[in-house]
Amino acid sequence: MMREAAVERTTKETSVSVRLGIDGTGRSQVRTGIGFFDHMLEAFARHGSFNLDAVCEGDLEVDGHHSVEDTGIVLGQAFARALGDKRGIVRFGSVVLPMDEALVLAACDISGRGQLHWAVDVPWGMIGDFDSSLAKEFFIAFASNAGVTLHVRQLAGENAHHIVEAAFKAVARALRQAVAVDARHPEELPSTKGVL
Repeated sequence: MMREAAVERTTKETSVSVRLGIDGTGRSQVRTGIGFFDHMLEAFARHGSFNLDAVCEGDLEVDGHHSVEDTGIVLGQAFARALGDKRGIVRFGSVVLPMDEALVLAACDISGRGQLHWAVDVPWGMIGDFDSSLAKEFFIAFASNAGVTLHVRQLAGENAHHIVEAAFKAVARALRQAVAVDARHPEELPSTKGVL
């Protein structure tokens, strides 16, 4: 059975719809109005092997903050719903990913306790039409709504584009490991507590 979910959320600032398939091929259709952010979500889908349709109509006349954060919220909710009771998942994943001079570690635990631990020094500035400081805001929103403990740590890097892109790809690859079905325990919850 395909693990997938669709979530919509509308506020006075944004209207976001996401359809996510965990057991996908990396196909994506993304439109947020922020070109670099679209590129990052496409990379997230491709490297996570997720199918992702995401549309955000936000108050870009203000700035990109609400659009990026709210997309993280909805994507996180879709991720949690698609996983269901989490039975049979590996649960943990970690990757060290290079992107030219940048090197980023991402490690995750699909624990049900959503939190972000961010040790990434992204130079402030605009990457195209994307405020580089919003990368952290996206991952805070995603992790807290997905119920994922997420560590992202920069090991090397100077270029903001490379650092942010390495972070998105590393997180996707770590999640891809964590959501895989454990062939040795396909019907069990990966917890001694019996619940995640």
